Parts: sequence; structure tokens; C-alpha cells
Amino acid sequence: MSKHPEAHPQAGKTVKIKPEVKHNQYPHFGGSNFRIEDWWDRLSDKSWMDCTGNPACMIYAIRTGLSDTPVPTDDEVVYGHREDGLGSLVHVSELELNV
Repeated sequence: MSKHPEAHPQAGKTVKIKPEVKHNQYPHFGGSNFRIEDWWDRLSDKSWMDCTGNPACMIYAIRTGLSDTPVPTDDEVVYGHREDGLGSLVHVSELELNV
């Protein structure tokens, strides 16, 4: 069951991924535009930590686990698409949110 009862305040909007965020598969991940779809737990009805075998969740776990900058291990995670169309999970602390 999802933790977030309401959609992310910027669902459907484009924000920037902070420039310092690294992704081994995508060299230009940090600083790119990112269109938020919604909280991951609302889209999947469960935590990213419980999505066994889901490629987006596995990549997120590896990326954040190897990050030089600590990323909280919680469900403040959104799913969205970069400008190249690739979907990714991103922690809200990795986004430039102009709320």
C-alpha cells in the first residue's frame, strides 16, 4: 500500500536533477531535465525497497548505494523521465524543486 496519499506537488512538471548527482549509466544525469510522474509508491503501490526484480528499483538501489553523497533510505522517491525519455527513480533530495 502506498505511503503517499496525494500526488507529488510537482507531478506532471519538469524540474532539474541537481548537477552533482551521478549515474554510472548516464554521464549527463546530473543537471538534466526530469519530468516527475509521481511518487514511486503511488505508482507501484509499494516501496521501491520491496520491488524485487524491478529494473528501475535495482538501478536506483545500486546508484544511490554507490553515491559519494549520501541519499536517504526512505520512500521520498519519485519516478519520472529525463529529456531523453528514459525513466528513472530519483530521491527528492536529488532534485531542484521550486516549491
